[in-house]
Amino acid sequence: MGRNLQSGERLRPVDLARAHGLSTQAVRNYEEAGILPAAGRTPYGYRTYTPLHARALSAFLALVPGHGHRAAASIMRAVNEGAADEAFRLVDESHAQLLEDRRTLRAVENALRDLEPDTAPSTPSGTFIGPLAHQLGVRPATLRKWERAGLVRPRRDPRTGYRVFDEADVRDARLAHQLRRGGYLPEQIAPLIAQVRSAGGLQPLEAALTDWRARLSARGRVMLTGAAELEGYLRARG
Repeated sequence: MGRNLQSGERLRPVDLARAHGLSTQAVRNYEEAGILPAAGRTPYGYRTYTPLHARALSAFLALVPGHGHRAAASIMRAVNEGAADEAFRLVDESHAQLLEDRRTLRAVENALRDLEPDTAPSTPSGTFIGPLAHQLGVRPATLRKWERAGLVRPRRDPRTGYRVFDEADVRDARLAHQLRRGGYLPEQIAPLIAQVRSAGGLQPLEAALTDWRARLSARGRVMLTGAAELEGYLRARG
């Protein structure tokens, strides 16, 4: 295999770099990281590459958008070390994560759809923990647990010290309740609640969910492109 890597057309680092819109230092870095096979050397010590190195670089750059830099680098290192099964396992992990992201998106969409109008009794300045727990069908201790997990952030009444849930807190509690019913853990729900807060509520979140769905679809497509390039590189390696 070593002879095959260095046979055929010789390419300089600058040739490889220009063809892929990179710097020559980036090409050298990728080789040192094991993303590219080891380069040949001229009698004067200059690196020489082949079309196979170009295929490897194309495969890596195609894998990055769908798998991320770290995973793509690990996939290429595994291939270059002859550990194809490990490379396939890493590819499978990325696909499994994409599927989990799709499930999470579906859970959020379902949770938003299932939210009913708020009917909890409230004071002029907010809702107390007891009435809110009753409305959700949970114990007050559950709401306190969610508070510790960052799912709700009630303020304290300065006179009584009681927790007071304003409209946004009630919204977050209801969303957390729906997601918990869907089997999601508090640590999985917390970033979703944070996204609702950053979006400014549920209605603005709908646009974010549409964008999220589009990004997942785009990621699935670029993963197909990466797979095709990786298959081409594997065939070129023989």
